[in-house]
Amino acid sequence: MAGVKTLDDAIPVATRGQVLARFGHALSDPTRARLLLALRDGPAYPSDLADELGVSRQSLSNHLACLRGCGLVVAVAEGRRSRYELSDQRLAHALGDLLGLVLAVDPTVCPQAERDDCC
Repeated sequence: MAGVKTLDDAIPVATRGQVLARFGHALSDPTRARLLLALRDGPAYPSDLADELGVSRQSLSNHLACLRGCGLVVAVAEGRRSRYELSDQRLAHALGDLLGLVLAVDPTVCPQAERDDCC
């Protein structure tokens, strides 16, 4: 892959820009953002997460697959079950920092923002 380093020639290691893009993609979906926030509190099982977030197990499975693909969460096998957790605890800190931000939104710059749900 162009622009991707490898660790031990087996596991791709994303560049800084790719890490931010993956994190941004994950946060761009409200369910994935809520899922990351739930995992910020600690590891959890998919069925519990689906109940907590009020989504179907299939939907949650799709979101977890996306987050795994982005490298943000990992599945830890426990017998016949898997529990999910953030791949790096620094993500919990980063999420906390993002929650503490105060943004000055200027609706005159993007008047369709509310209608299009883009910002």
